[in-house]
Amino acid sequence: MSSTPQAQPSVLVAMSGGVDSSAVCLMLQEQGYRVVGMTMRVYDLPQHFSGGHDVPDFIRSAQELAERLGIEHHVADVRNAFRHDIVDYFLDEYEHGRTPNPCVRCNRHFKFRLMQEWADRLHCDLMATGHYVQRTEGDDGRTYLLMGDDVRKDQSYFLWRVPQHTLRRCLFPLGHLTKPEVRAYLQAKGFAVRASQSESMEVCFVSGDYRDFLREQRPLLAARVAGGRYVNAEGQTLGTHQGVPFYTVGQRKGLGIALGKPAYVLRMNAERNTIVLGREEELATTAFLATDEELVHADAFFSEPQLTVRIRYHSQPVPCRAERLPDGRLLVRTAVPVSAVTPGQSAVFYVGKRLVGGAVIDSQRGIGQWLV
Repeated sequence: MSSTPQAQPSVLVAMSGGVDSSAVCLMLQEQGYRVVGMTMRVYDLPQHFSGGHDVPDFIRSAQELAERLGIEHHVADVRNAFRHDIVDYFLDEYEHGRTPNPCVRCNRHFKFRLMQEWADRLHCDLMATGHYVQRTEGDDGRTYLLMGDDVRKDQSYFLWRVPQHTLRRCLFPLGHLTKPEVRAYLQAKGFAVRASQSESMEVCFVSGDYRDFLREQRPLLAARVAGGRYVNAEGQTLGTHQGVPFYTVGQRKGLGIALGKPAYVLRMNAERNTIVLGREEELATTAFLATDEELVHADAFFSEPQLTVRIRYHSQPVPCRAERLPDGRLLVRTAVPVSAVTPGQSAVFYVGKRLVGGAVIDSQRGIGQWLV
Protein backbone atom coordinates (compact mmCIF):
# COMPACT_ATOMS: atom_id res chain seq x y z
CA MET A 1 0.00 0.00 0.00
CA SER A 2 1.62 3.28 -1.11
CA SER A 3 1.77 6.19 1.31
CA THR A 4 0.40 9.58 0.37
CA PRO A 5 3.26 12.00 -0.36
CA GLN A 6 3.60 14.74 2.24
CA ALA A 7 2.98 18.29 1.04
CA GLN A 8 5.96 20.64 1.09
CA PRO A 9 5.88 22.97 4.10
CA SER A 10 5.24 26.48 2.82
CA VAL A 11 6.92 29.66 4.02
CA LEU A 12 6.18 33.30 3.25
CA VAL A 13 9.42 35.27 2.84
CA ALA A 14 9.53 39.04 3.29
CA MET A 15 11.49 40.02 0.16
CA SER A 16 13.14 43.44 0.12
CA GLY A 17 15.01 42.77 -3.12
CA GLY A 18 18.33 42.96 -1.28
CA VAL A 19 21.13 40.63 -0.27
CA ASP A 20 19.68 39.12 2.88
CA SER A 21 16.16 38.24 1.78
CA SER A 22 17.50 36.90 -1.52
CA ALA A 23 19.76 34.51 0.38
CA VAL A 24 16.83 33.46 2.58
CA CYS A 25 14.75 32.51 -0.46
CA LEU A 26 17.54 30.36 -1.89
CA MET A 27 18.33 28.68 1.41
CA LEU A 28 14.74 27.76 2.19
CA GLN A 29 14.11 26.50 -1.33
CA GLU A 30 17.20 24.28 -1.02
CA GLN A 31 15.84 22.96 2.29
CA GLY A 32 12.66 21.78 0.61
CA TYR A 33 10.22 24.53 1.50
CA ARG A 34 7.65 25.87 -0.90
CA VAL A 35 8.68 29.52 -0.89
CA VAL A 36 6.21 32.35 -1.47
CA GLY A 37 7.58 35.89 -1.69
CA MET A 38 5.93 39.07 -0.46
CA THR A 39 7.31 42.59 -0.84
CA MET A 40 5.91 45.57 1.03
CA ARG A 41 5.71 48.94 -0.67
CA VAL A 42 5.63 51.27 2.31
CA TYR A 43 7.12 54.60 1.28
CA ASP A 44 8.40 55.96 -2.03
CA LEU A 45 11.64 57.95 -2.19
CA PRO A 46 13.21 59.34 -5.39
CA GLN A 47 16.23 57.03 -5.04
CA HIS A 48 13.92 54.02 -5.23
CA PHE A 49 13.33 54.65 -8.93
CA SER A 50 15.64 54.50 -11.94
CA GLY A 51 15.37 54.22 -15.69
CA GLY A 52 11.98 55.89 -15.88
CA HIS A 53 10.18 53.01 -14.17
CA ASP A 54 7.07 53.68 -12.09
CA VAL A 55 7.71 50.61 -9.92
CA PRO A 56 10.45 50.94 -7.27
CA ASP A 57 13.74 49.24 -8.06
CA PHE A 58 13.60 47.00 -4.97
CA ILE A 59 10.23 45.59 -6.03
CA ARG A 60 11.50 44.87 -9.54
CA SER A 61 14.57 43.23 -7.99
CA ALA A 62 12.37 40.97 -5.86
CA GLN A 63 10.20 40.12 -8.85
CA GLU A 64 13.25 39.22 -10.94
CA LEU A 65 14.53 36.88 -8.23
CA ALA A 66 11.12 35.26 -7.82
CA GLU A 67 10.91 34.63 -11.55
CA ARG A 68 14.42 33.16 -11.62
CA LEU A 69 13.64 30.83 -8.71
CA GLY A 70 10.18 29.97 -10.00
CA ILE A 71 8.38 31.10 -6.87
CA GLU A 72 5.10 32.91 -6.33
CA HIS A 73 5.48 36.61 -5.53
CA HIS A 74 3.09 39.25 -4.22
CA VAL A 75 3.33 43.00 -3.63
CA ALA A 76 1.55 44.57 -0.68
CA ASP A 77 0.98 48.25 -1.41
CA VAL A 78 0.52 49.58 2.14
CA ARG A 79 1.77 53.15 1.73
CA ASN A 80 -1.29 54.82 3.25
CA ALA A 81 -1.37 52.56 6.31
CA PHE A 82 2.39 52.92 6.81
CA ARG A 83 2.14 56.68 6.82
CA HIS A 84 -0.63 56.57 9.40
CA ASP A 85 0.92 53.91 11.65
CA ILE A 86 4.65 54.59 11.41
CA VAL A 87 5.48 57.94 9.80
CA ASP A 88 2.99 59.92 11.88
CA TYR A 89 4.29 58.22 15.04
CA PHE A 90 7.85 59.20 14.05
CA LEU A 91 6.87 62.83 13.58
CA ASP A 92 4.72 62.97 16.71
CA GLU A 93 7.49 61.57 18.92
CA TYR A 94 9.98 64.22 17.84
CA GLU A 95 7.36 66.91 18.24
CA HIS A 96 6.84 65.78 21.85
CA GLY A 97 10.54 65.81 22.69
CA ARG A 98 11.18 62.07 22.40
CA THR A 99 13.49 60.22 20.02
CA PRO A 100 11.44 57.58 18.18
CA ASN A 101 12.47 54.05 17.29
CA PRO A 102 10.40 53.46 14.14
CA CYS A 103 11.87 50.02 13.38
CA VAL A 104 10.75 48.63 16.75
CA ARG A 105 7.24 49.97 16.26
CA CYS A 106 7.10 48.84 12.64
CA ASN A 107 8.13 45.28 13.43
CA ARG A 108 5.38 44.86 16.02
CA HIS A 109 2.53 46.88 14.62
CA PHE A 110 3.17 46.70 10.91
CA LYS A 111 5.72 44.38 9.27
CA PHE A 112 5.19 41.15 11.20
CA ARG A 113 1.47 41.76 11.61
CA LEU A 114 1.13 42.19 7.85
CA MET A 115 3.28 39.13 7.16
CA GLN A 116 1.04 37.03 9.38
CA GLU A 117 -2.09 38.28 7.64
CA TRP A 118 -0.62 37.44 4.22
CA ALA A 119 0.69 34.07 5.40
CA ASP A 120 -2.82 33.15 6.52
CA ARG A 121 -4.35 34.44 3.30
CA LEU A 122 -1.87 32.48 1.15
CA HIS A 123 -2.04 29.35 3.33
CA CYS A 124 1.64 29.51 4.32
CA ASP A 125 2.64 27.52 7.38
CA LEU A 126 5.60 29.69 8.31
CA MET A 127 7.16 33.12 7.77
CA ALA A 128 10.80 34.07 7.26
CA THR A 129 12.87 37.24 7.17
CA GLY A 130 16.50 38.17 6.63
CA HIS A 131 17.03 39.43 10.17
CA TYR A 132 20.31 38.45 11.81
CA VAL A 133 18.71 36.83 14.83
CA GLN A 134 17.94 33.33 16.04
CA ARG A 135 14.92 31.70 17.64
CA THR A 136 14.72 29.04 20.30
CA GLU A 137 12.07 27.32 22.41
CA GLY A 138 12.58 27.63 26.17
CA ASP A 139 12.02 24.93 28.76
CA ASP A 140 9.17 27.11 30.03
CA GLY A 141 7.22 26.64 26.81
CA ARG A 142 7.91 30.18 25.59
CA THR A 143 9.58 31.25 22.35
CA TYR A 144 12.74 33.33 22.70
CA LEU A 145 14.92 35.30 20.33
CA LEU A 146 18.68 34.95 20.51
CA MET A 147 21.25 37.46 19.32
CA GLY A 148 22.63 36.72 15.86
CA ASP A 149 26.10 35.17 15.80
CA ASP A 150 27.40 38.18 13.86
CA VAL A 151 27.50 40.73 16.69
CA ARG A 152 27.94 43.59 14.21
CA LYS A 153 24.71 42.67 12.43
CA ASP A 154 22.60 41.32 15.31
CA GLN A 155 19.09 42.78 14.98
CA SER A 156 17.40 41.32 18.05
CA TYR A 157 17.22 44.82 19.56
CA PHE A 158 14.58 45.79 17.00
CA LEU A 159 12.39 42.72 17.50
CA TRP A 160 11.55 42.80 21.21
CA ARG A 161 7.94 43.74 20.58
CA VAL A 162 7.12 40.93 18.14
CA PRO A 163 4.50 38.81 19.96
CA GLN A 164 4.90 35.18 20.94
CA HIS A 165 2.21 33.83 18.61
CA THR A 166 4.01 35.42 15.67
CA LEU A 167 7.53 34.34 16.63
CA ARG A 168 6.43 30.70 16.83
CA ARG A 169 5.81 30.76 13.07
CA CYS A 170 9.02 32.57 12.15
CA LEU A 171 12.25 31.31 10.62
CA PHE A 172 15.45 33.36 10.69
CA PRO A 173 17.88 31.47 8.41
CA LEU A 174 20.69 34.06 8.65
CA GLY A 175 21.01 34.12 12.43
CA HIS A 176 24.05 31.85 12.53
CA LEU A 177 25.85 33.57 9.63
CA THR A 178 27.94 36.70 9.13
CA LYS A 179 27.23 39.19 6.36
CA PRO A 180 30.38 38.17 4.40
CA GLU A 181 29.22 34.54 4.60
CA VAL A 182 25.82 35.49 3.21
CA ARG A 183 27.43 37.36 0.32
CA ALA A 184 29.75 34.41 -0.35
CA TYR A 185 26.75 32.05 -0.38
CA LEU A 186 24.96 34.14 -3.02
CA GLN A 187 28.16 34.40 -5.05
CA ALA A 188 28.60 30.62 -5.00
CA LYS A 189 25.00 30.14 -6.16
CA GLY A 190 25.51 32.30 -9.23
CA PHE A 191 24.06 35.56 -7.93
CA ALA A 192 27.23 37.66 -8.09
CA VAL A 193 25.51 40.97 -8.83
CA ARG A 194 23.03 40.48 -6.02
CA ALA A 195 25.81 39.43 -3.65
CA SER A 196 27.64 42.71 -4.17
CA GLN A 197 24.66 45.01 -3.55
CA SER A 198 25.16 47.73 -0.98
CA GLU A 199 22.73 48.19 1.89
CA SER A 200 21.14 51.21 3.50
CA MET A 201 21.43 51.85 7.23
CA GLU A 202 18.99 54.78 7.23
CA VAL A 203 15.37 54.90 8.32
CA CYS A 204 13.56 53.53 5.26
CA PHE A 205 11.39 56.61 4.75
CA VAL A 206 13.92 59.34 5.57
CA SER A 207 16.49 60.45 3.03
CA GLY A 208 19.15 62.50 4.79
CA ASP A 209 18.75 64.35 8.07
CA TYR A 210 15.54 63.70 10.02
CA ARG A 211 15.31 67.44 10.78
CA ASP A 212 14.78 68.22 7.10
CA PHE A 213 12.12 65.51 7.00
CA LEU A 214 10.38 67.10 9.99
CA ARG A 215 10.35 70.50 8.31
CA GLU A 216 9.04 69.02 5.07
CA GLN A 217 6.28 66.96 6.68
CA ARG A 218 5.26 69.49 9.36
CA PRO A 219 5.83 72.85 7.61
CA LEU A 220 4.35 74.93 10.46
CA LEU A 221 6.41 73.25 13.16
CA ALA A 222 9.69 75.15 12.82
CA ALA A 223 8.07 78.56 13.22
CA ARG A 224 5.95 77.39 16.12
CA VAL A 225 8.85 76.03 18.23
CA ALA A 226 11.61 78.49 17.24
CA GLY A 227 13.17 80.56 19.99
CA GLY A 228 13.20 77.97 22.75
CA ARG A 229 15.64 78.44 25.63
CA TYR A 230 18.89 76.66 26.35
CA VAL A 231 19.35 76.49 30.12
CA ASN A 232 21.89 75.02 32.51
CA ALA A 233 21.09 72.56 35.30
CA GLU A 234 20.13 75.48 37.57
CA GLY A 235 17.62 76.80 35.03
CA GLN A 236 19.66 79.85 33.99
CA THR A 237 19.21 80.87 30.35
CA LEU A 238 22.25 80.26 28.15
CA GLY A 239 20.81 81.12 24.73
CA THR A 240 18.10 80.17 22.25
CA HIS A 241 17.55 77.15 20.01
CA GLN A 242 15.40 76.13 17.03
CA GLY A 243 12.93 74.07 19.05
CA VAL A 244 13.01 70.82 21.03
CA PRO A 245 11.91 68.60 18.08
CA PHE A 246 15.18 69.32 16.29
CA TYR A 247 17.46 67.97 19.04
CA THR A 248 18.17 64.69 20.81
CA VAL A 249 19.63 63.74 24.18
CA GLY A 250 23.40 63.41 23.96
CA GLN A 251 23.71 65.75 20.96
CA ARG A 252 26.84 67.89 20.87
CA LYS A 253 27.20 69.13 17.28
CA GLY A 254 24.85 71.57 15.62
CA LEU A 255 23.70 73.27 18.81
CA GLY A 256 24.44 76.76 17.48
CA ILE A 257 25.76 78.06 20.78
CA ALA A 258 29.30 78.81 21.97
CA LEU A 259 29.94 78.38 25.68
CA GLY A 260 33.71 78.16 25.56
CA LYS A 261 33.62 74.44 26.30
CA PRO A 262 31.87 71.39 24.80
CA ALA A 263 28.18 71.28 25.65
CA TYR A 264 25.78 68.34 25.41
CA VAL A 265 22.00 68.02 25.47
CA LEU A 266 21.22 66.52 28.89
CA ARG A 267 17.44 66.80 29.01
CA MET A 268 14.58 68.34 27.06
CA ASN A 269 11.15 69.65 28.02
CA ALA A 270 8.82 69.87 25.04
CA GLU A 271 6.05 71.60 27.01
CA ARG A 272 8.33 74.47 27.99
CA ASN A 273 10.47 74.17 24.85
CA THR A 274 13.63 74.17 26.98
CA ILE A 275 16.84 72.19 26.56
CA VAL A 276 19.25 71.59 29.43
CA LEU A 277 22.92 71.73 28.42
CA GLY A 278 25.82 70.37 30.41
CA ARG A 279 29.07 68.42 30.46
CA GLU A 280 29.51 65.00 28.86
CA GLU A 281 29.99 63.31 32.21
CA GLU A 282 26.56 64.57 33.28
CA LEU A 283 24.99 62.30 30.66
CA ALA A 284 26.07 59.22 32.61
CA THR A 285 23.66 57.49 34.98
CA THR A 286 23.19 54.17 36.74
CA ALA A 287 19.39 54.29 36.87
CA PHE A 288 16.56 55.13 34.49
CA LEU A 289 12.80 54.79 34.10
CA ALA A 290 11.04 52.77 31.40
CA THR A 291 7.46 51.99 30.50
CA ASP A 292 5.25 50.03 28.09
CA GLU A 293 7.28 46.86 28.61
CA GLU A 294 6.93 43.44 26.96
CA LEU A 295 8.44 40.65 29.08
CA VAL A 296 8.64 37.09 27.79
CA HIS A 297 8.39 35.61 31.31
CA ALA A 298 7.50 38.36 33.78
CA ASP A 299 7.73 36.19 36.90
CA ALA A 300 11.30 35.18 36.12
CA PHE A 301 12.38 38.59 34.82
CA PHE A 302 12.54 40.51 38.10
CA SER A 303 14.53 37.83 39.93
CA GLU A 304 16.96 37.04 37.12
CA PRO A 305 20.54 37.44 38.47
CA GLN A 306 22.18 37.52 35.02
CA LEU A 307 19.99 40.27 33.53
CA THR A 308 21.63 42.77 31.14
CA VAL A 309 20.27 45.73 29.17
CA ARG A 310 21.08 47.58 25.95
CA ILE A 311 19.82 51.16 25.72
CA ARG A 312 20.46 51.60 22.00
CA TYR A 313 21.26 49.52 18.93
CA HIS A 314 24.90 48.36 18.97
CA SER A 315 25.42 49.37 22.59
CA GLN A 316 27.02 46.72 24.76
CA PRO A 317 24.70 44.88 27.19
CA VAL A 318 25.44 45.95 30.77
CA PRO A 319 24.44 44.09 33.95
CA CYS A 320 21.28 45.46 35.53
CA ARG A 321 18.30 44.74 37.74
CA ALA A 322 14.77 46.01 37.36
CA GLU A 323 11.92 46.63 39.75
CA ARG A 324 8.27 47.57 39.34
CA LEU A 325 7.35 50.97 40.73
CA PRO A 326 3.97 51.78 42.31
CA ASP A 327 3.03 53.83 39.22
CA GLY A 328 3.57 50.79 36.98
CA ARG A 329 6.84 51.86 35.37
CA LEU A 330 10.14 50.02 35.58
CA LEU A 331 13.12 51.36 37.49
CA VAL A 332 16.24 49.92 35.90
CA ARG A 333 19.52 50.09 37.82
CA THR A 334 22.74 49.33 35.95
CA ALA A 335 25.96 47.99 37.47
CA VAL A 336 28.04 50.44 35.42
CA PRO A 337 27.14 53.92 34.13
CA VAL A 338 25.31 54.23 30.82
CA SER A 339 25.35 57.45 28.82
CA ALA A 340 22.66 59.45 27.04
CA VAL A 341 19.60 57.50 28.14
CA THR A 342 17.09 58.80 25.60
CA PRO A 343 13.30 58.94 26.11
CA GLY A 344 11.51 57.18 23.26
CA GLN A 345 14.30 54.71 22.58
CA SER A 346 14.19 51.06 23.63
CA ALA A 347 15.77 49.37 26.62
CA VAL A 348 16.15 45.72 25.62
CA PHE A 349 16.91 43.04 28.19
CA TYR A 350 18.93 39.85 27.80
CA VAL A 351 20.19 36.86 29.74
CA GLY A 352 23.30 35.92 27.85
CA LYS A 353 22.28 35.97 24.19
CA ARG A 354 18.60 35.36 25.01
CA LEU A 355 16.22 38.31 24.66
CA VAL A 356 13.88 38.29 27.67
CA GLY A 357 12.03 41.58 27.24
CA GLY A 358 12.09 45.23 26.41
CA ALA A 359 10.58 48.58 27.36
CA VAL A 360 10.40 52.16 26.13
CA ILE A 361 12.71 54.58 27.93
CA ASP A 362 10.51 57.14 29.66
CA SER A 363 11.05 60.72 30.81
CA GLN A 364 13.45 60.71 33.73
CA ARG A 365 11.60 63.50 35.53
CA GLY A 366 11.13 62.65 39.20
CA ILE A 367 13.46 59.68 39.21
CA GLY A 368 15.26 61.03 42.27
CA GLN A 369 12.41 60.10 44.61
CA TRP A 370 12.95 56.41 43.77
CA LEU A 371 16.71 56.43 44.32
CA VAL A 372 16.77 57.31 48.02
